Amino acid sequence: MNIGIPKEIKTNENRVSCTPAGVRHLVSSGHHVVVERGAGEGSGFDDNQYRRSGAVIGESPGVVWNNDLIVKVKEPILPEFQFFREGQILFTYLHLASAPELARHLVNSKTTGIAYETVEHGGQLPLLSPMSEVAGKMSIIMGGFYLDKHQGGEGKLLGSLPGVLPGKVVILGGGSAGVNAAKAAAGLGAQVTIMDINQERLRELDNLLPPQVNTLYSNEQHLEEMLLDADLVIGAVLVTGAKAPKLLSRAMLQKMKPGAVLVDISIDQGGCFETSRPTTHENPVFIEEGIVHYCVANMPAAYPRSSTEALTGATLPYIKRIADLGFEGALVMVPGLSGGLNTWSGHVTHKEVAISLGLPFHENPFI
Repeated sequence: MNIGIPKEIKTNENRVSCTPAGVRHLVSSGHHVVVERGAGEGSGFDDNQYRRSGAVIGESPGVVWNNDLIVKVKEPILPEFQFFREGQILFTYLHLASAPELARHLVNSKTTGIAYETVEHGGQLPLLSPMSEVAGKMSIIMGGFYLDKHQGGEGKLLGSLPGVLPGKVVILGGGSAGVNAAKAAAGLGAQVTIMDINQERLRELDNLLPPQVNTLYSNEQHLEEMLLDADLVIGAVLVTGAKAPKLLSRAMLQKMKPGAVLVDISIDQGGCFETSRPTTHENPVFIEEGIVHYCVANMPAAYPRSSTEALTGATLPYIKRIADLGFEGALVMVPGLSGGLNTWSGHVTHKEVAISLGLPFHENPFI
């Protein structure tokens, strides 16, 4: 199969969808890979490394997008919509529930859109997990930084000092991002509470996480109580394919301590705080109701080398199977991959995506 790897053009997006080692694996399996010039530079991979791996270097986006399978990191943005066409397979993070314009162009062009974030296997999301792990760890780093008084925060360290109580961290969501945030916060010595609506998951987390991490069933009363003295709140809520539920209202924020920090990892799916709006690495924060909001929509791009290697490790087996079998064969033969099909033949084929967008749902024919 002819595979295209474009250069990411989203603001401050430094990741690339495949490492040179991954390209070598695809080429050795008989596939033709075109990598856009400079696509790997932000992650520390130069064009010569891709050439030595057997790739052709494409001089323009059009050359790269003129292939059967397009493998990206982030959802396409407006300048890339012109390259969509019927028969093309797009394999990337799509987050369509919060991207109606992208969904419309994929449907109208009859592009086959397979989303990393809705591929499921064994009840897990194997292609979302690596970036969730990065974002979870990073949320504590960024949250702690913006608690700095000079950054608009309240001026409190997350870790404890002799005779001084540690910072209080509240994490909403017990998935991969939430767990990694809890581990990172506990490692700093913070007092951590992780909240979820799944009682069985809370039992698992109680055994999995360090002793200073408390688990708490998530409801409005508990949430309001925890917010009163929280220093850092991490939003790590996920409903696969759907918009994130809004768990924190503006009224709740008004009861929080001035200078507390919110980090909304769920912003790709619309965000789980009422006051959230997407930000960039150039301008990562804003203040609403005296609370610092960090809502960067591509958090792992801050650590592109680690993120690219982790992402490639997860996606490469799926990329190879799609290339080897064709997308229809792969959707039938590879467990969980069919759940990644979001658009096909002019239809939305993921139920939660269709509901979030208010579009007709077409049954996935490959399940």
